[in-house]
Amino acid sequence: MIELDFEKGGGLVPVIVQDNETEEVLMLAYMNREAWLKTLETGRAYYFSRSRNTLWNKGEKSGHVQLIRDILIDCDADTVLLKVQQIGGAACHTGYRSCFHRRLSAGKVETVGERVFSPENVYK
Repeated sequence: MIELDFEKGGGLVPVIVQDNETEEVLMLAYMNREAWLKTLETGRAYYFSRSRNTLWNKGEKSGHVQLIRDILIDCDADTVLLKVQQIGGAACHTGYRSCFHRRLSAGKVETVGERVFSPENVYK
């Protein structure tokens, strides 16, 4: 098995998450070695939460889990691309399908995604 280069990023590697069917980019997250190994072991996405400084099982609270369908590793072994089946319709904790739901256009930010769920109802 390939060993990721966690040292270059201070123990973390960036992870781009993409819908396996639509190829829509859903989010960017980070993994430490523990999250990487749990992801490989379970077939579900695990990340390292930098804000909470802890392992994060995607969808553990919301039910919006990510099932791994493919894993690609870049040429330097310091970035991962996960292709996932997004369960529950949303990857973003703000309720949108993708974390990339805002577009900069003519110097203004516009929302281009639709909210799938209300965070207030999900994260009580």
